[in-house]
Amino acid sequence: MDINSRISALRQQMQAQKLDAYVIPSSDPHQSEYVAEHWKSRSWISGFTGSAGLVVVTHTHAGVWTDSRYFLQAEEELANSEMVLHKQGIPHAPEHIQWLKDNVPSNGKVGCDGMLFAVSQIRSMANSFYEKKIDIDTNQDLIPAIWADRPPLPNNQIFEHDTKFAGKSRTEKLTEIRVEMTKSEADFHLVSTLDDIAWIFNVRSNDVECNPVTIAYAIIGHETAYLFIAAEKVGEDLKEKLRDEGIFIKPYENIKEYLSNLPTGKAILVDPSTTSNNLYTAISKNQIKKGKTISRYLKAIKNDVELEHINSAMLKDGVALTKLYRWIEKEVQTRSIPEVEVAEQLISYRKAQGDYFGESFSAIVGYKGNGAIVHYRPMPETCASIKNEGILLLDSGGQYLNGTTDITRTTALGTPTDEQKRNFTLVLKGHIALATIKFPKGTKGIQLDTLARMHLWQQGLNYGHGTGHGVGFFLNVHEPPQGFAESISLRGTTVFETGMFTSNEPGFYKTGEYGIRIENLIVTTEAEKTPYGEFLQFKTVTLFPIDLALIDETVLTNGEKEWLNNYHQEVYDKLSPLLDETERTWMKEKCRAI
Repeated sequence: MDINSRISALRQQMQAQKLDAYVIPSSDPHQSEYVAEHWKSRSWISGFTGSAGLVVVTHTHAGVWTDSRYFLQAEEELANSEMVLHKQGIPHAPEHIQWLKDNVPSNGKVGCDGMLFAVSQIRSMANSFYEKKIDIDTNQDLIPAIWADRPPLPNNQIFEHDTKFAGKSRTEKLTEIRVEMTKSEADFHLVSTLDDIAWIFNVRSNDVECNPVTIAYAIIGHETAYLFIAAEKVGEDLKEKLRDEGIFIKPYENIKEYLSNLPTGKAILVDPSTTSNNLYTAISKNQIKKGKTISRYLKAIKNDVELEHINSAMLKDGVALTKLYRWIEKEVQTRSIPEVEVAEQLISYRKAQGDYFGESFSAIVGYKGNGAIVHYRPMPETCASIKNEGILLLDSGGQYLNGTTDITRTTALGTPTDEQKRNFTLVLKGHIALATIKFPKGTKGIQLDTLARMHLWQQGLNYGHGTGHGVGFFLNVHEPPQGFAESISLRGTTVFETGMFTSNEPGFYKTGEYGIRIENLIVTTEAEKTPYGEFLQFKTVTLFPIDLALIDETVLTNGEKEWLNNYHQEVYDKLSPLLDETERTWMKEKCRAI
């Protein structure tokens, strides 16, 4: 079936159920950003493969809502179907709701699979539709009837993430969670998010590409905890260890039934922003205590063991990237290199460093105009070939047992233009401003985001994505809650705390010509205490040089030059002992002082 045939088949199902519109999100029943193949129904129905977006189908219209990171990609992927791109002004904004309100008739009906929407999302729709008396039917999973070759649920084994890496045992983490449950007067706590479950129970798997998580739910009580997961995914030895620690395995599909039959008088703490609507409605209303997923905030603060391992992972990444960029520089002298080959070569270099589990996301290897496609992913049939000219943007990351990495470097392969050097330097100035800021405790990401943009703004330039996101520890590369964003979102409004692990990645993109992004990972640390309060700062932990060939030194202040020189000296000092003589010579040149 082509895309239009799939839309037609969906409309037949809608007609049978008397639905005026049907909504398909990008998520799974765990409200994940990246999902297993089984739940990629939005991609299947639309042809749009970006990680963020939402589809609305009516009997006369089919549309994809996504933000500026994906505009160019979506335009290309939707070109040969009736799917229409709706450009969102703000990432993840529910702009489709207003469209539905305007286009669904009064007393009409909108259908969706309520397992794929958080409680808060359904309520937002219901509030908007109230005036026109538009009904929402959350029990309409229409996809199975039309997706004949749908991939099955993943069934990979889970394995323990050793405490020598994690820094805290399952028992310690459960104790911390139970302390917070007591404060909330909750007898149980429902955890739906896959990365939280992996973190709490110190287990990992590969059920989702690039995210070392397993498909499961968890219910935590004060004495026992229950892991709802396919039994065959848990080995007998691990099952016994879990049982000895008061953690019991139950069938994945029994979660709704269990929630429906909680003991009378027992309260369960539920996060409406991360719990599927249909799970939430399975619980008796008088048993629900609304709150935040406790572990989300606990795991955001990396412990000392994790931080030490993160430093080790950065060394591995720096060595792998050194080998890659030296390889690129050599190869382009004699041939053009397909973008996908660069991604494959980087995987091999990372793998050679040890404790490697895979990519933390599919590498963005964007040569020339492809670098302006923010979430570009090169494909063998269509990717560009890299030559000894132009600009290459490479955004990549690795999953190691001792940490998750995410780094972007923009490199000149030929002689850059004055405009390219100016714009790169403006991005660099924003990166340095964020890297060096001291700020009072209680500061939020929305307050800091402007620092990364201000030099671009002064030249009438900007970029259409957030400036940074939280990063997991051998977990999801995009980890809530903190980050740098322009919007009043969770990422923008979370207060920064010591131990948070975040990306710093301003950029600039000129459609059809080139993209620029400079990304390092940073850890929030204490700065100083003054009569005006406690101040925090960021410590940059990524180790790899920033391309000096793209810098216009006249645009940098002395303070910015000092930061860059100090950063490059640290990169050289830490990486050089791990390099051979020719690699050290190469690194010394890349890290020379300006």
